[in-house]
Amino acid sequence: MKDILVFKPLPSDQMARLHAAHHVVVADPKLAPDAFHAALATAHGLIGASYPITAELLAKAPRLEVVSSVSVGVDNYDLAELRRLGIMLCHTPGVLDETVADTVFGLLVATSRRFVELSNLVREGRWPRDFGEDLFGFDVHGKTLGLVGFGRIGQAIARRAALGFGMRVLYHARREVDLAAQAPELQGRASHVARGELLAAADFVVAMLPLTDATRGTMDANFFGAMKPGAVFINGGRGATVDENALLASLNSGRLRAAGLDVFAQEPLPWESALRTHPRVTPLPHIGSATHETRHAMAVLATTNLLQALAGERPAAVYGD
Repeated sequence: MKDILVFKPLPSDQMARLHAAHHVVVADPKLAPDAFHAALATAHGLIGASYPITAELLAKAPRLEVVSSVSVGVDNYDLAELRRLGIMLCHTPGVLDETVADTVFGLLVATSRRFVELSNLVREGRWPRDFGEDLFGFDVHGKTLGLVGFGRIGQAIARRAALGFGMRVLYHARREVDLAAQAPELQGRASHVARGELLAAADFVVAMLPLTDATRGTMDANFFGAMKPGAVFINGGRGATVDENALLASLNSGRLRAAGLDVFAQEPLPWESALRTHPRVTPLPHIGSATHETRHAMAVLATTNLLQALAGERPAAVYGD
Protein backbone atom coordinates (compact mmCIF):
# COMPACT_ATOMS: atom_id res chain seq x y z
CA MET A 1 0.00 0.00 0.00
CA LYS A 2 1.11 3.51 -0.76
CA ASP A 3 0.18 6.86 0.78
CA ILE A 4 -2.37 9.08 -0.98
CA LEU A 5 -3.12 12.67 -0.04
CA VAL A 6 -6.57 13.88 -1.08
CA PHE A 7 -6.49 17.67 -1.09
CA LYS A 8 -10.02 18.33 -2.32
CA PRO A 9 -13.06 16.20 -1.34
CA LEU A 10 -14.03 13.36 -3.66
CA PRO A 11 -17.36 11.52 -3.95
CA SER A 12 -17.75 8.71 -1.42
CA ASP A 13 -17.63 5.95 -4.04
CA GLN A 14 -14.27 7.21 -5.32
CA MET A 15 -12.92 7.57 -1.79
CA ALA A 16 -13.89 3.92 -1.26
CA ARG A 17 -11.81 2.92 -4.30
CA LEU A 18 -8.78 4.71 -2.85
CA HIS A 19 -9.22 3.28 0.66
CA ALA A 20 -9.49 -0.24 -0.77
CA ALA A 21 -6.06 -0.01 -2.36
CA HIS A 22 -3.96 2.41 -0.33
CA HIS A 23 -3.55 4.41 2.85
CA VAL A 24 -5.46 7.67 2.43
CA VAL A 25 -5.19 11.04 4.19
CA VAL A 26 -7.71 13.78 3.46
CA ALA A 27 -6.47 17.31 4.14
CA ASP A 28 -7.74 20.43 2.41
CA PRO A 29 -4.82 22.90 2.39
CA LYS A 30 -7.25 25.82 2.62
CA LEU A 31 -8.94 24.42 5.75
CA ALA A 32 -6.23 22.30 7.36
CA PRO A 33 -2.86 23.55 6.10
CA ASP A 34 -0.82 21.93 8.88
CA ALA A 35 -2.28 18.48 8.21
CA PHE A 36 -1.83 18.95 4.48
CA HIS A 37 1.85 19.89 4.72
CA ALA A 38 2.52 17.09 7.23
CA ALA A 39 1.00 14.51 4.88
CA LEU A 40 3.16 15.66 1.97
CA ALA A 41 6.24 14.10 3.58
CA THR A 42 5.04 10.55 2.95
CA ALA A 43 2.66 11.00 0.01
CA HIS A 44 3.22 8.90 -3.11
CA GLY A 45 0.17 10.35 -4.84
CA LEU A 46 -1.84 13.57 -4.70
CA ILE A 47 -5.40 14.00 -5.97
CA GLY A 48 -7.50 17.15 -5.98
CA ALA A 49 -7.96 20.48 -7.74
CA SER A 50 -8.09 24.25 -7.34
CA TYR A 51 -4.88 24.60 -5.35
CA PRO A 52 -1.42 25.63 -6.64
CA ILE A 53 1.10 22.79 -6.63
CA THR A 54 4.32 24.80 -6.60
CA ALA A 55 8.02 23.96 -6.58
CA GLU A 56 8.14 24.89 -2.88
CA LEU A 57 5.34 22.46 -2.13
CA LEU A 58 6.88 19.69 -4.25
CA ALA A 59 10.11 20.03 -2.29
CA LYS A 60 8.18 18.84 0.78
CA ALA A 61 7.04 15.67 -0.98
CA PRO A 62 10.19 13.58 -1.61
CA ARG A 63 8.27 10.34 -2.29
CA LEU A 64 5.76 11.80 -4.72
CA GLU A 65 5.19 9.77 -7.90
CA VAL A 66 2.00 11.21 -9.38
CA VAL A 67 -0.37 14.15 -9.13
CA SER A 68 -3.91 13.51 -10.37
CA SER A 69 -5.85 16.68 -11.03
CA VAL A 70 -9.64 16.68 -11.07
CA SER A 71 -9.56 19.20 -13.91
CA VAL A 72 -8.58 19.61 -17.53
CA GLY A 73 -6.61 22.83 -17.07
CA VAL A 74 -3.17 22.51 -15.49
CA ASP A 75 -2.29 26.15 -14.82
CA ASN A 76 -2.22 25.44 -11.06
CA TYR A 77 0.78 23.14 -11.50
CA ASP A 78 4.47 23.91 -11.87
CA LEU A 79 4.92 21.86 -15.02
CA ALA A 80 8.66 22.46 -15.33
CA GLU A 81 9.32 21.32 -11.77
CA LEU A 82 7.12 18.25 -12.16
CA ARG A 83 9.07 17.29 -15.29
CA ARG A 84 12.40 17.92 -13.56
CA LEU A 85 11.43 15.69 -10.66
CA GLY A 86 9.95 12.99 -12.90
CA ILE A 87 6.52 13.28 -11.29
CA MET A 88 3.62 12.28 -13.52
CA LEU A 89 0.72 14.73 -13.92
CA CYS A 90 -2.71 13.40 -14.86
CA HIS A 91 -5.87 15.35 -15.68
CA THR A 92 -9.44 14.79 -16.89
CA PRO A 93 -9.96 15.74 -20.54
CA GLY A 94 -12.90 14.53 -22.57
CA VAL A 95 -15.49 13.84 -19.87
CA LEU A 96 -16.47 17.49 -19.49
CA ASP A 97 -16.46 18.66 -23.11
CA GLU A 98 -20.19 18.61 -23.75
CA THR A 99 -21.10 20.12 -20.39
CA VAL A 100 -18.69 23.03 -20.80
CA ALA A 101 -19.99 23.57 -24.33
CA ASP A 102 -23.53 23.72 -22.91
CA THR A 103 -22.43 26.34 -20.41
CA VAL A 104 -20.56 28.50 -22.89
CA PHE A 105 -23.29 28.45 -25.51
CA GLY A 106 -25.91 29.10 -22.83
CA LEU A 107 -23.87 32.08 -21.65
CA LEU A 108 -23.70 33.37 -25.22
CA VAL A 109 -27.48 33.19 -25.60
CA ALA A 110 -28.14 34.68 -22.16
CA THR A 111 -25.77 37.56 -22.85
CA SER A 112 -27.18 38.43 -26.26
CA ARG A 113 -30.80 38.17 -25.10
CA ARG A 114 -30.05 39.90 -21.75
CA PHE A 115 -31.70 37.10 -19.75
CA VAL A 116 -30.08 37.84 -16.40
CA GLU A 117 -30.70 41.58 -16.61
CA LEU A 118 -34.34 41.14 -17.62
CA SER A 119 -34.97 38.41 -15.06
CA ASN A 120 -33.80 40.81 -12.38
CA LEU A 121 -36.37 43.35 -13.56
CA VAL A 122 -39.09 40.82 -12.77
CA ARG A 123 -37.56 39.74 -9.45
CA GLU A 124 -37.17 43.34 -8.31
CA GLY A 125 -40.68 44.42 -9.34
CA ARG A 126 -39.37 46.72 -12.07
CA TRP A 127 -41.06 45.09 -15.08
CA PRO A 128 -42.28 48.06 -17.09
CA ARG A 129 -45.82 48.10 -18.46
CA ASP A 130 -44.47 49.27 -21.82
CA PHE A 131 -41.56 47.02 -22.79
CA GLY A 132 -39.59 49.25 -25.16
CA GLU A 133 -36.69 48.78 -27.54
CA ASP A 134 -34.23 49.88 -24.89
CA LEU A 135 -34.74 46.45 -23.29
CA PHE A 136 -34.56 44.37 -26.47
CA GLY A 137 -31.80 41.84 -27.01
CA PHE A 138 -30.35 40.52 -30.26
CA ASP A 139 -30.86 37.29 -32.21
CA VAL A 140 -28.33 34.49 -32.03
CA HIS A 141 -29.59 32.23 -34.81
CA GLY A 142 -28.17 32.88 -38.26
CA LYS A 143 -25.30 35.02 -36.97
CA THR A 144 -21.53 34.42 -37.31
CA LEU A 145 -19.65 32.73 -34.48
CA GLY A 146 -15.89 33.09 -34.20
CA LEU A 147 -14.04 30.57 -32.02
CA VAL A 148 -10.55 31.40 -30.78
CA GLY A 149 -9.32 27.93 -29.92
CA PHE A 150 -10.81 24.86 -31.57
CA GLY A 151 -10.10 21.85 -29.39
CA ARG A 152 -12.71 19.33 -28.27
CA ILE A 153 -14.79 21.90 -26.41
CA GLY A 154 -14.53 24.45 -29.21
CA GLN A 155 -15.76 21.83 -31.66
CA ALA A 156 -18.67 20.96 -29.36
CA ILE A 157 -19.64 24.65 -29.24
CA ALA A 158 -19.38 24.80 -33.03
CA ARG A 159 -21.80 21.88 -33.36
CA ARG A 160 -24.37 23.66 -31.23
CA ALA A 161 -23.96 26.85 -33.25
CA ALA A 162 -23.94 25.37 -36.75
CA LEU A 163 -26.35 22.47 -36.36
CA GLY A 164 -28.70 23.94 -33.77
CA PHE A 165 -28.75 27.66 -34.53
CA GLY A 166 -27.82 27.78 -38.20
CA MET A 167 -24.78 29.92 -37.50
CA ARG A 168 -21.78 30.42 -39.75
CA VAL A 169 -18.75 29.21 -37.79
CA LEU A 170 -15.23 30.56 -38.15
CA TYR A 171 -12.34 29.36 -36.02
CA HIS A 172 -8.72 30.27 -35.46
CA ALA A 173 -6.24 27.77 -34.06
CA ARG A 174 -2.52 27.09 -34.33
CA ARG A 175 -3.28 24.39 -36.87
CA GLU A 176 -6.23 23.77 -39.13
CA VAL A 177 -8.33 20.87 -37.85
CA ASP A 178 -8.91 17.85 -40.08
CA LEU A 179 -12.69 17.99 -39.86
CA ALA A 180 -13.14 14.84 -41.91
CA ALA A 181 -11.29 12.90 -39.21
CA GLN A 182 -12.19 14.79 -36.04
CA ALA A 183 -15.59 16.42 -36.62
CA PRO A 184 -17.16 15.24 -39.89
CA GLU A 185 -20.50 16.82 -38.99
CA LEU A 186 -18.80 20.24 -39.24
CA GLN A 187 -17.45 19.77 -42.76
CA GLY A 188 -18.69 22.65 -44.86
CA ARG A 189 -20.00 24.36 -41.70
CA ALA A 190 -16.78 25.54 -39.98
CA SER A 191 -13.85 27.34 -41.60
CA HIS A 192 -10.31 27.97 -40.38
CA VAL A 193 -9.37 31.63 -40.93
CA ALA A 194 -6.75 34.11 -39.82
CA ARG A 195 -7.43 35.75 -36.48
CA GLY A 196 -7.93 39.18 -38.00
CA GLU A 197 -10.51 37.87 -40.46
CA LEU A 198 -12.38 36.13 -37.65
CA LEU A 199 -12.48 39.21 -35.43
CA ALA A 200 -13.69 41.46 -38.22
CA ALA A 201 -16.52 39.12 -39.26
CA ALA A 202 -17.83 37.49 -36.08
CA ASP A 203 -20.95 38.70 -34.29
CA PHE A 204 -19.88 36.56 -31.32
CA VAL A 205 -16.26 35.84 -30.42
CA VAL A 206 -15.84 32.91 -28.05
CA ALA A 207 -12.42 32.38 -26.45
CA MET A 208 -11.55 28.81 -25.44
CA LEU A 209 -7.81 29.09 -24.91
CA PRO A 210 -5.73 27.34 -22.25
CA LEU A 211 -3.45 29.52 -20.14
CA THR A 212 0.18 29.39 -21.26
CA ASP A 213 2.99 31.90 -21.56
CA ALA A 214 1.92 32.42 -25.17
CA THR A 215 -1.77 33.02 -24.40
CA ARG A 216 -1.52 35.10 -21.20
CA GLY A 217 -3.07 38.51 -21.90
CA THR A 218 -3.33 37.77 -25.62
CA MET A 219 -6.84 39.25 -25.80
CA ASP A 220 -5.77 42.84 -25.39
CA ALA A 221 -6.68 46.30 -26.71
CA ASN A 222 -5.57 45.35 -30.22
CA PHE A 223 -7.68 42.20 -30.09
CA PHE A 224 -10.84 43.99 -28.96
CA GLY A 225 -10.17 46.90 -31.31
CA ALA A 226 -10.14 44.46 -34.24
CA MET A 227 -13.53 42.99 -33.34
CA LYS A 228 -16.60 43.87 -35.35
CA PRO A 229 -18.32 46.93 -33.82
CA GLY A 230 -21.26 45.79 -31.70
CA ALA A 231 -19.97 42.23 -31.32
CA VAL A 232 -20.25 40.15 -28.15
CA PHE A 233 -17.23 38.59 -26.40
CA ILE A 234 -17.53 35.33 -24.46
CA ASN A 235 -14.73 33.73 -22.43
CA GLY A 236 -15.04 30.11 -21.36
CA GLY A 237 -11.33 29.27 -21.40
CA ARG A 238 -9.04 30.92 -18.83
CA GLY A 239 -9.46 34.36 -17.32
CA ALA A 240 -5.84 35.44 -17.50
CA THR A 241 -5.83 35.12 -21.29
CA VAL A 242 -7.78 38.41 -21.27
CA ASP A 243 -6.51 41.88 -20.48
CA GLU A 244 -9.54 42.80 -18.38
CA ASN A 245 -8.81 46.53 -18.42
CA ALA A 246 -8.78 46.43 -22.22
CA LEU A 247 -12.06 44.53 -22.21
CA LEU A 248 -13.64 47.10 -19.91
CA ALA A 249 -12.40 49.94 -22.10
CA SER A 250 -13.96 48.31 -25.18
CA LEU A 251 -17.27 47.85 -23.36
CA ASN A 252 -17.28 51.39 -22.02
CA SER A 253 -16.51 52.88 -25.43
CA GLY A 254 -19.38 50.95 -27.01
CA ARG A 255 -17.05 49.06 -29.33
CA LEU A 256 -18.33 45.82 -27.83
CA ARG A 257 -22.02 45.36 -27.15
CA ALA A 258 -21.61 42.93 -24.26
CA ALA A 259 -19.44 40.26 -22.66
CA GLY A 260 -20.27 36.93 -21.04
CA LEU A 261 -17.56 35.64 -18.70
CA ASP A 262 -17.30 32.34 -16.85
CA VAL A 263 -13.63 32.89 -15.95
CA PHE A 264 -11.58 35.75 -14.58
CA ALA A 265 -7.93 36.62 -14.01
CA GLN A 266 -8.53 36.46 -10.26
CA GLU A 267 -11.09 34.06 -8.82
CA PRO A 268 -13.29 34.55 -6.92
CA LEU A 269 -13.83 37.88 -8.67
CA PRO A 270 -12.78 40.69 -6.31
CA TRP A 271 -15.58 42.80 -4.87
CA GLU A 272 -14.04 45.96 -6.32
CA SER A 273 -13.81 44.59 -9.88
CA ALA A 274 -15.80 46.66 -12.36
CA LEU A 275 -16.68 43.45 -14.19
CA ARG A 276 -18.82 42.33 -11.24
CA THR A 277 -21.47 45.01 -11.71
CA HIS A 278 -20.88 46.26 -15.25
CA PRO A 279 -24.28 46.57 -17.00
CA ARG A 280 -22.93 44.97 -20.17
CA VAL A 281 -21.28 41.98 -18.49
CA THR A 282 -22.95 38.67 -17.67
CA PRO A 283 -20.62 37.05 -15.11
CA LEU A 284 -20.67 33.43 -13.93
CA PRO A 285 -18.59 31.89 -11.10
CA HIS A 286 -16.49 29.48 -13.24
CA ILE A 287 -19.22 26.84 -13.52
CA GLY A 288 -18.35 25.39 -16.94
CA SER A 289 -18.23 21.78 -15.76
CA ALA A 290 -20.32 22.19 -12.60
CA THR A 291 -23.05 19.59 -12.99
CA HIS A 292 -23.51 16.57 -10.74
CA GLU A 293 -22.96 14.16 -13.60
CA THR A 294 -19.84 15.75 -15.02
CA ARG A 295 -18.07 16.47 -11.76
CA HIS A 296 -18.61 12.83 -10.76
CA ALA A 297 -17.24 11.64 -14.11
CA MET A 298 -14.18 13.85 -13.59
CA ALA A 299 -13.63 12.36 -10.12
CA VAL A 300 -13.91 8.83 -11.53
CA LEU A 301 -11.31 9.53 -14.22
CA ALA A 302 -8.96 11.28 -11.78
CA THR A 303 -9.22 8.38 -9.32
CA THR A 304 -8.61 5.85 -12.10
CA ASN A 305 -5.59 7.82 -13.28
CA LEU A 306 -4.11 7.84 -9.79
CA LEU A 307 -4.69 4.14 -9.10
CA GLN A 308 -3.25 3.15 -12.47
CA ALA A 309 -0.14 5.26 -11.95
CA LEU A 310 0.51 3.90 -8.46
CA ALA A 311 0.07 0.35 -9.82
CA GLY A 312 2.80 0.99 -12.37
CA GLU A 313 0.38 1.19 -15.29
CA ARG A 314 0.06 3.98 -17.85
CA PRO A 315 -2.98 6.06 -16.84
CA ALA A 316 -5.75 6.87 -19.27
CA ALA A 317 -5.10 10.63 -19.22
CA VAL A 318 -1.51 11.76 -18.62
CA TYR A 319 -0.99 15.44 -19.31
CA GLY A 320 1.09 15.89 -22.45
CA ASP A 321 0.18 12.53 -24.03
